[in-house]
Amino acid sequence: MTASTLNTATTQPPTFRNYFNRQRILGIVFLLLAFGIWYIFAQGLGDIAESKEIDVSEVITTFKLPLSSQPGDLFNWELSSSPVLTVLAMAAAFLGGVQLWRGFGRYANWVLAIVIGLFIFAFLTWGAAGKSLNLGGLLSATLVRAVPITLGAMSGILSERAGIVNIAIEGMMLTGAMVGVFAGSIAKLWLPDSVFAGMLEEKGLLILGLCFGLVCAMLAGMLLSAVHAVLSIRYKINQIVSGTVINIFAVGFTSYLSARFLQKYQEYNNPGTFRPFELPILSDIPILGPIFFRHNIFVYSMFIIIIVLHIALYYTRWGLRLRSVGEHPKAADTLGINVIRTRWMAVLLSGAMAGFAGGYFTLGSVPRFDEGLTAGRGFIGLAAMIFGNWNPIGSFGASILFGFTDALQTKLAILKLPIPSEFLLMIPYIATMVILAGVVGKGQMPAADGQPYDKE
Repeated sequence: MTASTLNTATTQPPTFRNYFNRQRILGIVFLLLAFGIWYIFAQGLGDIAESKEIDVSEVITTFKLPLSSQPGDLFNWELSSSPVLTVLAMAAAFLGGVQLWRGFGRYANWVLAIVIGLFIFAFLTWGAAGKSLNLGGLLSATLVRAVPITLGAMSGILSERAGIVNIAIEGMMLTGAMVGVFAGSIAKLWLPDSVFAGMLEEKGLLILGLCFGLVCAMLAGMLLSAVHAVLSIRYKINQIVSGTVINIFAVGFTSYLSARFLQKYQEYNNPGTFRPFELPILSDIPILGPIFFRHNIFVYSMFIIIIVLHIALYYTRWGLRLRSVGEHPKAADTLGINVIRTRWMAVLLSGAMAGFAGGYFTLGSVPRFDEGLTAGRGFIGLAAMIFGNWNPIGSFGASILFGFTDALQTKLAILKLPIPSEFLLMIPYIATMVILAGVVGKGQMPAADGQPYDKE
């Protein structure tokens, strides 16, 4: 390359993409959110004050928070709406200005999460202005509704970290939900006449039957995942096609059995559910205790799975081998790692996790099965996995966002806000598209994800 050519290349004006890089885009996003807090929420208090014939400064937002596990033991957190919204807007604008000026480097995603949190809190402050909102109940419902999405995301992480795309999570969850309710109902009818009746009380028999149903749900998920493994690993069929076939089969299979059998014989569609229970000491913590530590086994299991899976993936030899198979299978094979066996193991664990998630619907929420019960939660779990960058903790955060918008719909009806509930359903998907567009950085998808492996 000549000197003149080099000088021409170096003196070219910056392109649109180079100028509006990620730092500036994030800064603009922060400023837009700050403007929304000020213009939509803070200025919107005028209509509320006018309807109540008071000054804007007199508008109060009341959040109800639980002090203990007793249903009526609540703490009223009263805020002056206008000053709070003004401070939130200023804080978001300040962070946006700093991001535009110098950026936050590797902490930019955390700052983005903070700004989004400020916007959500501003929305709640505006929505409950002049009224009261049970914030503790909203947070508790958010956690519960995030359970199947989080478990679906964990199922996807297990499979895709090993290089196998698993869009069949929805079908595995649906099948697990149906098998779980049937097996739990069978156990509920059989156990009172079994040898266990003399060993356990009625409550113990119910729990034993539910555990049996949950194990069967996980086995059903593993069975479908084995089919997916045979098609995608052994016969190297396109993994998207394989997952789609399993989803179609699961929808048809469960719908047929539900309509022809479970709806007709209700005794096989009534297993009961795992009841919430309080964790000693932790449930007595004011505010946090009733929100986080008064749930059933699925919520507690979700936290355990997130922690265990994160440690296993990033701090153990097992996790290193699993991730190496998903990143560079030929290099892993050269080092003596059995790629085929590792992928089989990952897909089977993914199926068990999806079956466990399916068991939540019929054994942890509603004690019956209906057609299409999972309502696309498996696909939303995959979106949360991508949103969370194939990381357990990040995926949990994304699942909380989905769960929050789901739980907020009922609160909007109580608060009578002029916002269609369908709009809230759009928010997580819009956010996912924004994430995939690279606003918070390029997703680190496993390099060999979806690629069949041929052992040489």
